[in-house]
Amino acid sequence: MTETKYKRVLIKLSGESFAGENKFGIDITTLAKIAKQIKGIVEMRVEVAIVVGGGNIWRGGEAEANGVDRVTADYAGMLATVINALALQDMLEREGVHTRTQTAIGINQVAEPYIRRRAVRHLEKGRVVIFAGGTGNPYMTTDTAAALRAIEVGAEVLLMTKNKVDGIYSADPIKKPDAKKFERITHLEALNLRLEVMDATALSLCLENKLPIIVFDLQAPRSMEKAVRGEPIGTLVSSG
Repeated sequence: MTETKYKRVLIKLSGESFAGENKFGIDITTLAKIAKQIKGIVEMRVEVAIVVGGGNIWRGGEAEANGVDRVTADYAGMLATVINALALQDMLEREGVHTRTQTAIGINQVAEPYIRRRAVRHLEKGRVVIFAGGTGNPYMTTDTAAALRAIEVGAEVLLMTKNKVDGIYSADPIKKPDAKKFERITHLEALNLRLEVMDATALSLCLENKLPIIVFDLQAPRSMEKAVRGEPIGTLVSSG
């Protein structure tokens, strides 16, 4: 069995990662690649929890800017994450990976309600658990949901996947090619420098609970495998 540094991880997948090269929707080829990566680390005996975003289907911020009530927009966004979760669950099941989806909002016909003890038991049995619906509350991002669920289920690390960005930079590397990449940084430094790791609420939760974060490019070869093995990849955010 391949040695790993982490036994239990939580992976944050943005909605945009489901769209592939498209700007909207779910690209099945891209989804299949994500599922194969997840299957790879499950076969390494890593317990895997996942939080999915919904930006490929619905963007609450843009909807609010166009006159939609903020609370309504956020609840619509939660439903978008459920669609992504079900699509990923189906793809993982096709790969032979036992998967359960739990939601923070009531939608019992298609997914289990979020119950922490049940989620932990699924992980202990080697099942992948996908958390949808964010935290179940408006005004809270899926980044915050990822930090919260990681802490609740006892994940040893939060794996923040990015699209074509291989870590944390001092500025947007696409707009500023001379931006400095951080190999390691503390939670407090990331907060003080206002780096776009995740929203401040999520980052503060990780700081308070000493939860390390690895930010890396999802599309890089064997990226998830390298992360769980503790190989240098992306940027490590830790307490010091």
